Amino acid sequence: MKIRRTTMSVVAAGALVLSGCTSGTSTSPGASSPSSSTSDNSASSSDSSAATSAAPGGTTNDATAKADLGDVKTKDDTVSFSSGSEQYNAYNGEASSTNSTYNAVVDNQLFSGFWYWGTDGTVYPNTWFGSYKVTSEKPLTVEYTISDNAVWSDGTPVTSNDYLLEWASSNPEPLGGAKKLGFDPVSDTFGKYVPEAPKTEPGSKTFTVTYPEPYPDWEIMINSALPSHIAAKQSGLDPDQLAQAILSGDTATVAKVSKFWNTGWLFKNYKVEDESLVPSSGPYTLQGSTWQEGESLGLLPNDKFYGPAPATKNLTFKFVAPEAQVQALQNGDINVIEPQATVDTVDQLQGMSDTIAMETGDEMTWEHLDYNFAKGSVFADDAGGLAAREAFALCVPRQQIVQNLIQPINPNAKLMNLRERFPFQKDYQDVLDAAYDGRYDKVDIAAAKQKLADSGLKGKVDVRIGYSAPNQRRTDEVTSIKSSCDEAGFNIIDSGDPKFFEDGGPLSSGDWDIALFAWAGSGQIASGQPIYSTGGGQNFGKFSNKEVDAAWNKIATTTDPTVHEEQIKVIEKLLWDNLYGLPIFAHPGIVGYDKTLQNVRMTSVQTGVSWNAEQWVRAS
Repeated sequence: MKIRRTTMSVVAAGALVLSGCTSGTSTSPGASSPSSSTSDNSASSSDSSAATSAAPGGTTNDATAKADLGDVKTKDDTVSFSSGSEQYNAYNGEASSTNSTYNAVVDNQLFSGFWYWGTDGTVYPNTWFGSYKVTSEKPLTVEYTISDNAVWSDGTPVTSNDYLLEWASSNPEPLGGAKKLGFDPVSDTFGKYVPEAPKTEPGSKTFTVTYPEPYPDWEIMINSALPSHIAAKQSGLDPDQLAQAILSGDTATVAKVSKFWNTGWLFKNYKVEDESLVPSSGPYTLQGSTWQEGESLGLLPNDKFYGPAPATKNLTFKFVAPEAQVQALQNGDINVIEPQATVDTVDQLQGMSDTIAMETGDEMTWEHLDYNFAKGSVFADDAGGLAAREAFALCVPRQQIVQNLIQPINPNAKLMNLRERFPFQKDYQDVLDAAYDGRYDKVDIAAAKQKLADSGLKGKVDVRIGYSAPNQRRTDEVTSIKSSCDEAGFNIIDSGDPKFFEDGGPLSSGDWDIALFAWAGSGQIASGQPIYSTGGGQNFGKFSNKEVDAAWNKIATTTDPTVHEEQIKVIEKLLWDNLYGLPIFAHPGIVGYDKTLQNVRMTSVQTGVSWNAEQWVRAS
């Protein structure tokens, strides 16, 4: 999944974000399924009890697209939003360590591309940015045309050079692969399934991509791009020289750019050190932005933007913990929130109905506990191994967590036992029946003790559960796990850390035994591959299984929905048999906003409520 942790214009193709998708349009082959990115707030979910947004799933209902606001005149006003306390820290959200919701919500306003996700996962084209069309089915060939008007905020045209760098940064084997090129992307999908560079000329407005094998998520493979002219110049190259090097297979020249691509667009000091390095192709820009470390980041309109003008001049992202957002909304310190959905949150927002609007609905985000398979972890195969993982699975009170924390908000919520299907999807039960027998649904302390003894681990076994703190619901989850699993012989350690998702932080460095976070998706077919495959960019726990790898390869090389369904069953069963991790629940989603605002719309996909923030405006 994509840890966006919550990606494309929001997440990199083929990855989920930490807290991905078939288009649902008639031009996109295949059926839809969850995909991921990481998200740390509890604002995405499959709450089927009170959906006010469109139901998840591919449709061509234009009601799920952005509204046509006509000829917009930007209003001199400020609108603010918070997705959580984690700060924006990277202009390049496509690296393995930066692909998170917190970066995505900002980057979504800085970059434009060929399409965007509607509220139900449908892919809608940005015709003002460009167009794309299939020119051949065998092999699958897609031609892209970028608008002549599309330029970066520094005046440089958006061209095929930018998309050549997108391809090269996925470390394609024809250019020498990751070892020689050195890029650190969250997903290698582009280079893996498009082995030859896009056909184009340096500086061209058109390029063509060819897939030797059918790829089910082809329509979302290509969207926005990073500015290749910046990466080239910062690496001592002329932009067209870099483009030609990619086209010619000049590995040594292309590799010169990887260091800057990996690190040059990070904001380790939480400020823009050099505005010239971060031009925008979207409605807002970092150039002239106001950044108050630990508090807020204010974006300004991109005066060279060629698409629909932003409705409000100042868009401010505030870094506020979920548990403090409701009060901040009531005080007027924030105008739009997407907090953790708790009983208290719902009650508080309902009590403000005179001035605050509230929406709840289904979102494709799900909570999970992942094991660390790397050497040094108690769950690694050279330590406690499968027996230790089974012991932990038998003592985690997953059902109790759902009952205590989720069902009071969504009475229909249920324990989630799959990773690539949500409980509200029609084929969920069919896949579940083939993959999992329910053996870990109920706590069994006696069995957990026996498994822990079988593991060979001695004494009280320390288990560090890492997550992005502060987060009250996650803290409550860890407390419940400790209360149960300590009885089985574990010593559960709350290792919540504000820097959990940051570059070099605990998640990416592997400094944890269990990782607790959420993947946010949008209904992609093959997006789980980087999460569960050997060496995958989102496989933070270093899980490896040849059968799982083979099954993902079958999914990713066909548009046949029958094969997709068969192989998802295989994958889900293998992930349970080897205990990759433990799914827990789909998040219930909630949005609260100042009633004076127009065009605030909840969405089920990983972009979150800020998916159309450029359209938010206060009523006159």
